[in-house]
Order: sequence, then C-alpha cells, then structure tokens
Amino acid sequence: MKTIAHQGLGATAAETDSRRNTPATPGPRSAATWTSLGLLALLVLVGLVWFATLGTRSLVSPDEGRYASLALEMARSGDWVTPRLNGLLYFEKPILQYWIGALAFLGFGVSEFTARLWPGVAGFLTLLAVGFTAGRLWGREAGIQALAVAASMTWIIGNSHFLTLDTGLTLFLTLALCAVLLAHANPEPRARRRWIWLAWAAMAGAVLSKGLVGIVIPGAVLVVVSLWRRDAGLWRGMHWASGLVIFFALAAPWFVLVSMRNPSFAEFFFIHEHFARYLTQVHQREGAWWYYVPFLLGGMLPWTGALPWLFRKDPAAQNGPSRIQTRDVLLVWCAFIFLFFSASGSKLPSYILPMFPALALLVTMQLRNAAPSTLRWHLLLPTLAWVLLLALAINPARFASVNSPIEVLQPLANAARLGAVIFLVGALAAWWCLGRRKVTVAVLCVAFAHLIASSMVIQAHNTYGQLKSAAPLAAALQSKITPDTPVFAVRTYDQTLPFYLGRNVVLVDYEDEFTLGQTVEPQRWIKTLDEFAAKWQSLPQAAAYMTKPTWLELQQRGLPMHIVFEDQRRVVVLKK
Repeated sequence: MKTIAHQGLGATAAETDSRRNTPATPGPRSAATWTSLGLLALLVLVGLVWFATLGTRSLVSPDEGRYASLALEMARSGDWVTPRLNGLLYFEKPILQYWIGALAFLGFGVSEFTARLWPGVAGFLTLLAVGFTAGRLWGREAGIQALAVAASMTWIIGNSHFLTLDTGLTLFLTLALCAVLLAHANPEPRARRRWIWLAWAAMAGAVLSKGLVGIVIPGAVLVVVSLWRRDAGLWRGMHWASGLVIFFALAAPWFVLVSMRNPSFAEFFFIHEHFARYLTQVHQREGAWWYYVPFLLGGMLPWTGALPWLFRKDPAAQNGPSRIQTRDVLLVWCAFIFLFFSASGSKLPSYILPMFPALALLVTMQLRNAAPSTLRWHLLLPTLAWVLLLALAINPARFASVNSPIEVLQPLANAARLGAVIFLVGALAAWWCLGRRKVTVAVLCVAFAHLIASSMVIQAHNTYGQLKSAAPLAAALQSKITPDTPVFAVRTYDQTLPFYLGRNVVLVDYEDEFTLGQTVEPQRWIKTLDEFAAKWQSLPQAAAYMTKPTWLELQQRGLPMHIVFEDQRRVVVLKK
C-alpha cells in the first residue's frame, strides 16, 4: 500500500486519508478536486504576480546596492573566488548569491530585474517547496492551501522582492526542513536516504548563502526535537557518513580557495562575522528582547490570527505518528529561530525570515481541522489591519517631513488605499465562500487579495526609495563625466552608487564595512578630508558625492565645486 509520502500533489486529502486507513475528513477539505491543469494555472498566476514588479523599482541602499554591486563586480572582473565591494575586499558573507547574481547579469544583462532575480526566484521556489511538502504529507488540497498561505505572508512577499541574502538562505533552510519531514514520512529506505541527501545538500547551500547559521539552525533543531521527544529516530536517520561527504564536497571548496588566496579571510569571516556579530554589539544593530515580536505579528499577516492555533495538537495525530513528529519539528524550528536571533547582539528584521515557511505549514495543518465558521472570525484581524492602514493613508501629510516630503509619501498612500480596498473585497469573497464550506477557495481569495495589495504597496515604495537610491543622481551625472573622470564618495557612501554609475568610486574619510579592505589595500581610498581637498585641487576634472554639511564645509575651504544634483539629503558636484 502506498503511504502518505508517495501521494504527492496528485492526491486529494480524501484519498490520502483513505490510504492511511483513517476516515476521510468530511466537508470542504475534501470536496474539491484540483486537476493538473488547474494547479498549473494557479502556479502561473502566482508567478505572474510574484515576478511582475521585480524590475520596476530602483535599487535602494544599503542592502540592495551592496549585493548588486558585489555581483556586478564579480561578473565584470571574472574573479569568482574573492568578493569585492566597490573595489575593496569584502568577506562579510559567503559567495553563493554573488555567483548567482553575476550569472544573472552575464546572462540577462544589467538591470534592477536581474539584480533582484535570485531573491524573487528563491522566494518562489520556497513557496513551491512548502506546497509540495504539504501535498505529500496531507494531500493536494493541503498543498494548495500551504502554497497560498506562504505566498501571501507579508514577510515572505517583502523579502522576496528586495535584494538581500535572507531569501536565499530561507530557501535552502526550507528545503532542508522539508526534506527531513518527507524522509521521516516515507518508510522506503532508499527514498528516505535520497531525501536526507537533499537535506545535506540544502544545508551546504545555506552555508554558502550566509555562513554557519545554515548548519546551526538545522543542527540545533535536530538536537532539541530529539531531547524533547526522547526519540533519537531523527538523529539516527541522518545518514551521517554519506551526508557529511555531500555537505563538505559542496560547501568546502570555496572556503578553501578563498582562504588560500586571502590570508585575512578565515579570521575575519568566522570570528568577526559570526561570533563577534552574535555575541557583541560590534555592528551596532542591537535591539530589545521583544525586537522581533512586531515583525512576527506583522509578517504573518493575513494569517496572524492563526498564531494561537499553532500550539494545538492535531486531533488526527493519534492515527499517524509522523504527524506528531512533523508538528514538533515545525514548532521547534520556529521557536529556535525566533529565540536564537532574539538573543543575538546583532538584529535585523529579515533575520527571522526562515521561520515563516514553517509557520505556513503549521497554519495549513490547523486549516485542515478548523470549522469554516471559526475561520470566518480569523478574517477580522487582517481586515482590521488593512482598515487601519487605510485610515492612516487618508491624510499622508501628517507624516511628511523635510527628509520625507509629501511628494514621495503620496504614492504610498494611494497604493495603501487601493490595496486596502482590494483586500477587503477578497476578504468579503472569502467570507462568502466559507459560508458555503469552500475552505480552499476562501484561502485563495484571501491569499491573492493580500499578495496583490502588498505588491502594489511595495511598488509604490519606489518614490520614497529614490531618496535612498543613487539612480537619480547617477542619471544626472553620467552625461557630464567621461570614463576617466574620478568619482569620490566623501564622508558618506550610497551602496547603489557603483551599480548605477557602472564604476567604483573612491571613498574619502569613510570606513564602516570597508575597514578590512582598506587595511589590506590602503591605496584604494583617501583617509582624510585634507588629503581629498589636495587631490581635488590637483585634478583637471572630477566628481564627488556628499551630504550637504560636508558640501558646506568644503565650500568654506574654497574648493571649486559645481552642483549637478541636489535633493533633501545629498549633493553631487563637479570640478571642471
């Protein structure tokens, strides 16, 4: 007899339950049968919405500019081992995303779309992994619901449409998690081994995406679950010998090569960027113990109302031990990620992203047993959230300031108002569907409404993002300089500047994350403002980017400067 792990997305929940020798759950969870064509149409529709806005916004500083510039420099230099940011050695993160970004630029050209292509693809593949896993474990209806839940979670949407490292990390960690869950649910030894091998390969991808956290999270969850359940089954089933061979064969070569070429790499990467970052506040990204609570609550929308459900036991779990294990692994996964990063001395909002695919699976587990009448009440929380956003967007002028004028806030407000209307229509449709016990259709209504509304707000961010992007100033400068004109970044640095200029800039009196590279190659930057002033005076032509206070200081020194671009925060000047 086939088991639940062999059903895949081709089995309905009713078929899955019958094959487990348990009664099929009555009502809406087994009422619909999705054909392969219908499932393909659903995936195409999600994909179209998902990728539509990737290239329609300027890159913003710091993260998007940083990772786009790293990949672009790799593509242009042909050095696939040693990362460089703005021409300086940069060892804060591993190599995988730079490789993928460089290949995207070489294959599809340099643009905002190709810069964000990997986060977009990684996010979409994460959705597919979540849907596939739920479909294998609980049937096709659950797979569709899980896909919809994950595709509409605010934190997954947002991080998949901005260029950071966390979406790629999340993909590989999700693949590792899902592979272990599917291996545990499959009684056939060879199939279990293949899933575990995939988990090891995925952990290697996670380490190459963002470092040791790619092995720390899965390893810690494995230990905690084994101790909590007093069951070493997961531990014993990891095929340690062959798994470690796969892991090191994939993850180790680059670390060996980059260490051989750069003696300073190992100490900086492993000590400074891992232990010091986690245990100290050296990166000045500290936060309170509750720092991630608002990001969890807001990031789960429109499914935040299901959060209290996640701790309830599956009433059908007594008929299937693997369900108990699945729930336990998912809960420990989410709890560990949340607590691990909450305890860190360095906090950024996107760090907890890897817990959200697991949250989507937990929500899907509870959807299978929730009454439609109960689900109706859980529509109230996301509805109230969008109504609140609508109310705030009615008068955006109250949030305007010198640095954020009404002209850049108005498009955001317009998108928020329209997005709220779209979600309210979707929520109303879901309410109607739940009244007719059409749970999956209701989930899709909520999911698509929230995905579309959120995408509109993200797109409208572009006007505000221009204030944190070098796109407008590069456009103003390009026609006024030649390829030989030196460009300086004086006491400040916009990470998107090298990307949009298509060249590196010379840093002046600015260190931050460039300290290692500046120490190794001091000739690549100018240490003081006095040195810069002398250099500027000696050049026949030059350009410089700076803040207004720095411009005023240099103007008082009598440096010849002609403004070619100016906004609320920045000045770009020429010397001719």
